[in-house]
Amino acid sequence: KGGIGKSTTTQNLVAALAEMGKKVMIIGCDPKADSTRLILHAKAQNTIMEMAAEVGSVEDLELEDVLQIGYGNVRCAESGGPEPGVGCAGRGVITAIDFLEEEGAYEDDLDFVFYDVLGDVVCGGFAMPIRENKAQEIYIVCSGEMMAMYAAN
Repeated sequence: KGGIGKSTTTQNLVAALAEMGKKVMIIGCDPKADSTRLILHAKAQNTIMEMAAEVGSVEDLELEDVLQIGYGNVRCAESGGPEPGVGCAGRGVITAIDFLEEEGAYEDDLDFVFYDVLGDVVCGGFAMPIRENKAQEIYIVCSGEMMAMYAAN
């Protein structure tokens, strides 16, 4: 469910781990691109999909173009997606994560990588970090309403 504080909770946890000296990366997997705003002290980070559209394709991007360093040296990236009603936003998540893997974003000695996924997973692309075993542990933030817990399940 949207608006219950999933991204805020994630960013606070990321900040706490960074303060403990952990090397952390957060990847926003929501077309709203609001998963890194608190860590970067900014309204919105340019997304991988936006930058790819500007330069022609994702193959024309460099890792330095898409990764920003935020609070506590946290590495931040936002997948982004197409304009609402145009194309598949889940495909943007898949493309962004594939790009980060190919460019070596995960090869450094990271302690934690957080994938902040939107609340109402409407297609398989948004679930890619879970489905392809990119997560060792999964934490679900939801409100106490029965339908929110049903959707999270």
